Amino acid sequence: MEFVLAVAGHIVGLGNVWRFPYLCYKNGGGVFFIPYVLFLFTCGIPLFLLETSLGQFTSQGSITCWRKICPLFEGMGYGSQVVVLYSSIYYIIILAWAFFYLFSSFSTELPWASCRNSWNTETCVEFDRNIGSHLNLTIGANSTSPVREFWERRVLNLTGDINQLGSIRWELALCLLLSWIICYFCIWKGVKSTGKVVYFTATFPYVMLVVLLIRGLTLPGAMDGIKFYLYPDPARLADPQVWMDAGTQIFYSYAICIGCLMALGSYNKYDNNCYKDCVYLCLLNSGTSFVAGFAIFSVLGFMAFEQGTNIASVAESGPGLAFIAYPRAVAMMPFPQLWAVFFFVMIILLGLDSEFVGLEALMTAISDMYPEFFQIGHRRKQLLLVICVGSFFIGLVMVTDGGLYIFQLFDYYACSGMTLLLFAVLQSVCVGWVYGAELFYDNIEDMIGYRPWPLIKYCLKYVTPVVCAATFVFSIVKHTPLKFNNTFEYPWWGYAIGWWFTLSSTLLVPLWMLYILCVTPGSLRQRISTLCTPSEHLPLSKVHKSSL
Repeated sequence: MEFVLAVAGHIVGLGNVWRFPYLCYKNGGGVFFIPYVLFLFTCGIPLFLLETSLGQFTSQGSITCWRKICPLFEGMGYGSQVVVLYSSIYYIIILAWAFFYLFSSFSTELPWASCRNSWNTETCVEFDRNIGSHLNLTIGANSTSPVREFWERRVLNLTGDINQLGSIRWELALCLLLSWIICYFCIWKGVKSTGKVVYFTATFPYVMLVVLLIRGLTLPGAMDGIKFYLYPDPARLADPQVWMDAGTQIFYSYAICIGCLMALGSYNKYDNNCYKDCVYLCLLNSGTSFVAGFAIFSVLGFMAFEQGTNIASVAESGPGLAFIAYPRAVAMMPFPQLWAVFFFVMIILLGLDSEFVGLEALMTAISDMYPEFFQIGHRRKQLLLVICVGSFFIGLVMVTDGGLYIFQLFDYYACSGMTLLLFAVLQSVCVGWVYGAELFYDNIEDMIGYRPWPLIKYCLKYVTPVVCAATFVFSIVKHTPLKFNNTFEYPWWGYAIGWWFTLSSTLLVPLWMLYILCVTPGSLRQRISTLCTPSEHLPLSKVHKSSL
């Protein structure tokens, strides 16, 4: 049960709430489920099963797992942990923002509901209730809303460009410190403490989501929002970008190819039914994304109704949804402080377990490489403390006045879709062809007592690598440099930092292959044969035991 909750807490995160519903409405409403479901069954479930079952079979983190399965591909373990480290550094900034909003919600009037604050400008215009058709007559072209000014001027104090980072926002820095302290004590005793914490962090967001869903569906204009969310537009299926969005959403929301699933699976009992867990968790993840769309778009429909505007003008994705669109809608509700607290508690808990499970995976990978060192005394806790403190100080750059520019560099390049797609191709080729799909199925049968659905095996061998490779090529062809708010272009050194984030993880795979081929004795054919042979210390399946 703790494994299921930990994985559920990790994969069900902010992307389910603020990315999937937006992609669904943007890419044809209900028809978006066609490419989404195809990617789910051809890539999502096979790779999810691959990682959880290999972790359970080897009882190792991602680096030592690949070392035992196929030493030639050990670089995937190193690369994935670099991605986890980068993600942990920047992802927790969202928690700092959410804590700031949560603390700001405990006031007689929500600070983003009016223009009567010290940070507001003369162009600030309150979006009063029931303005209706007179909205365009009362608001000028350069007018801004109080919720946007609270976000840009009070929370971020955003500067003009990346060259002006400014000073550290001490309130955000304290919220960031609080987030790191909570994460540290959630996992400082290893999987024992993590397993207990997820009973709360993985389940309570569902309570909050149900409460917000019920409240959203009872608001005027809610049905218009839901129709906008799901209204099918079959013509969108002809756009390759729709298929690209469906594929990348599967990779991001299922946390595949970053080693976390292997780390969590390594703590399972050998005979745990990882196949059943895999199917249920995948369905839970996609189901949560679907239901979250109703909770979000019912509220956006209400906001459009109150403002007398089109839903497309209020629908946003990512931080814009969590810190601009939804807070604005909350300010229009009766008892706005209550709903604001509910929403930001849900955001914090959704992000928190994704954060500390990623850290747990990183700790597992490192400690499994040197168990004789880190399993003595408090060395594991000391390593975790060093990682948390170091990450906190790096993260301070993202809570400066211009920190959002750095945050978007991390978000766009550190956990790049191209990196994950490349890892997916290599993983499926490694297990499907080098290690052997039949041997992989023998391992699973030895653990759970029966063989999984044969289609998954054929997907791993043929469909998954082809689909991921095609998506990888398409992502390279369609790649566009990051622009802040789709307008501001970064300086050359900004893009250089971004590509460092991407290449420092991706290139570890070929660099490791070259290194290990050079240091392994024998002819080239002997080296390749040695490095593609599984470790002798892996558990023997029943078939191999009977042949001895």
